[in-house]
Amino acid sequence: MAFSIVEGVEVLLATPASLRALTAGAPEPALRFREDKSAWTIPEVVSHMADGEVVDWMPRIQRILSDHPEVAFTPFDRTGGFTRYKGWRLRDVVEEFDRLRRDNVDRLLSFRLKPESLQRTGIHPEFGPVTLEQLLACWVTHDCAHLAQISRILTRYFGANVGPWAAYFSLLQRRQG
Repeated sequence: MAFSIVEGVEVLLATPASLRALTAGAPEPALRFREDKSAWTIPEVVSHMADGEVVDWMPRIQRILSDHPEVAFTPFDRTGGFTRYKGWRLRDVVEEFDRLRRDNVDRLLSFRLKPESLQRTGIHPEFGPVTLEQLLACWVTHDCAHLAQISRILTRYFGANVGPWAAYFSLLQRRQG
C-alpha cells in the first residue's frame, strides 16, 4: 500500500479540530492528569505537537527536497515544546498548532510532489536513510498516535470512578508485566 499524500493531508488538516473536540470540555484536573509519573499531560502532548510543526516536520521535508539531502536532520528535542509553550493556555497552543499546521500543509502542497519525489531520502540522526514517503507517513501517524494518547488520558482520568464497569474498558484494565 503506497502512502497517499491526499489522504495524509486530509488527516493533517483535521487534527486541530480533533484536538479542539477532545479537549474543549475537559476540566483542568483532567488536563493535568498523568497516567504515571513519567507520562505527559495533555498540554504537554499538544505543546510537543506544535513544536514539531516548527522544528521537525517541515525542516526535514525541506532537507530531503534540498540540494543537500545528505546532511543529517537536526535531532528533535521531544520535550522542546514544553519550554516553547510554557505558560500558554491549552486553547492558545491548539490555535497556534492550527495556524502552524495550515502553513505547513500549504507549504507541502506548494512543492507539487510527484510520486518519484516520495522516494527521495534524507538522513535521520538515529535511523539513517529514510524516504520522504516514510517521513510523511510518520507525520500523519504521529498525529493519530497523539490523538489516541489524549483520548486514553481522558479515559483513564474519568474511568477512575466507573467501579465494576472498568471490566468493559480495555484502557482501564491493569497491565500485567
